[in-house]
Amino acid sequence: MQWIGAAALALLVARGLPAKQLTQKDYLSSLEADKIRDAETINEKVSLYLTFAEDRLKKFQYELEHPALARHEETLNGLMNGYGGCIDDAADLLQEGMQKQQNIRAGLDLMTSKTKGFLDVLHKIQTDAIQIEIYKDNLDDAIEGTSDAMNEAEKDKKKVAAPPVRRRN
Repeated sequence: MQWIGAAALALLVARGLPAKQLTQKDYLSSLEADKIRDAETINEKVSLYLTFAEDRLKKFQYELEHPALARHEETLNGLMNGYGGCIDDAADLLQEGMQKQQNIRAGLDLMTSKTKGFLDVLHKIQTDAIQIEIYKDNLDDAIEGTSDAMNEAEKDKKKVAAPPVRRRN
């Protein structure tokens, strides 16, 4: 009988929370989550996710060059995980757009161009190997996720319908 009371209490607490708190990704700030939610098209959302990914990658590089005294390891891993989450979510949105046959050509183009640059940065971080033992697993995951996202976007660019051509009479 106590579990029913606990379940009812959990339901009441969950109902009292705003919907956006329940769906917010843990690696996005509330402002970033609001921007994603307010974007109207998949292309806009993909662009935002890639901007957030780029921001986390730049912050990661800065943190490597200027290590904080407190929570350095946690910061590095959090930034790399956040980067990977942004890339994965952008790729998932593009796959959803492909399934729904939406116009995602701009998002695919942006994904292929940005991920090439991201891979260069990630490989440089891997090659320089500054404190790599701290974040190696997350870096490997980020490289794999970025490569997969780039390859999927390039493959999908061939499948997506060509943009409409306006003909003159």
